[in-house]
Amino acid sequence: MTEDLRARLQADLKTSLKAGEKARVGALRLLLSELHNKEIEKGRALTEDEALGLVASGIKSRQESVEQFRGAGRLELVEQEEAEIEVLRAYLPRQLSGEELSALIDQAVAETGASSPREMGKVMGWLMPRVRGRADGALVSRLVKERLTVARGI
Repeated sequence: MTEDLRARLQADLKTSLKAGEKARVGALRLLLSELHNKEIEKGRALTEDEALGLVASGIKSRQESVEQFRGAGRLELVEQEEAEIEVLRAYLPRQLSGEELSALIDQAVAETGASSPREMGKVMGWLMPRVRGRADGALVSRLVKERLTVARGI
């Protein structure tokens, strides 16, 4: 992980502690801990992509929790998870627009020569490093599948 991101997280944590922002403090502490644990697991510093992937997975797991808490009628926990999602989103790069994502998918299909849904793995392999942290993987997967299905004329 780049020192810029770590320094930004630690500075934001310090500011949040002084301001008494409990939800923000909790989210930042957990993220810093997850990043540190992942670095220990790998035995090296994380790359920027790996760190952003960890932030994105934190958002995804919280979104899943929101759905579960909503179903259980635990609205106070829904609000807490949504607040943490907003904190984490601030550390991701700008999300791709629909047009930008569509253009990248078209480029990936052209570059890989994929022409059917069976070749989706090639397209995703080319595409994911370029969109990591800037687009939801499930959305990308669904759009690629639709594109390859249309390309095949199914």
